[in-house]
Amino acid sequence: MIPARLHPFAGLRVVLPHADGDVELRTGDLAGLVDLAAVAARGVHGPEEMPFSVPWTDCDPDERARRTFRWHVGGWSSWTAQDWRLDFVVRRAGVVVGTQSLEATDFGVLREVSTGSWLGREHQGRGTGSLMRAAVLHLAFDGLGASSARSDAFLDNPRSLAVSRRLGYRDDGLARTVRRGRVVVSQRLRLDAPQWAAGERPAVHVEGLDPVLRALLPTAP
Repeated sequence: MIPARLHPFAGLRVVLPHADGDVELRTGDLAGLVDLAAVAARGVHGPEEMPFSVPWTDCDPDERARRTFRWHVGGWSSWTAQDWRLDFVVRRAGVVVGTQSLEATDFGVLREVSTGSWLGREHQGRGTGSLMRAAVLHLAFDGLGASSARSDAFLDNPRSLAVSRRLGYRDDGLARTVRRGRVVVSQRLRLDAPQWAAGERPAVHVEGLDPVLRALLPTAP
């Protein structure tokens, strides 16, 4: 674990208790990141699928592992209060299963975040995607004081869209982009703080929040 005095996000831990295995999100987790790289190497989706706008999984297993490691370390090293990305290692019942991100630009003014995530193929189908998104949204709205959260997914990725809609997101327009050399359409989604507060939410425990608040909202009262 990286000491919090060296990195304000190092001690951040978000836990959503669940009868089928607690879901835990941690940053600054070097041992977990090594395990996460191995999860990526074993596969994130089938060869006929591509849920990502940047096809970073189109490579051999060793390179997928390296790309996963570099992405997380890059987020640790490149953040500023104006432009940041929190990449969490996600555990279910103590086992590393995937990653959940929370990012923003000019958060101190806009109070808007966006999310992204993936699970290893062997860990899909247990409802973990919804639980880890709920956990990170609790951090965003209740911990950081976000006013809105955005997400998006390709129209041919119904599982991701279902997670967003289950949590109360509303459709926010369509976008066209290029994926693997072809035009594809993605659905933008938005969840505002009042809709989040109105929903029935699970209890979530957050540790290590104070250093994060001081880093990301340095002018806050």
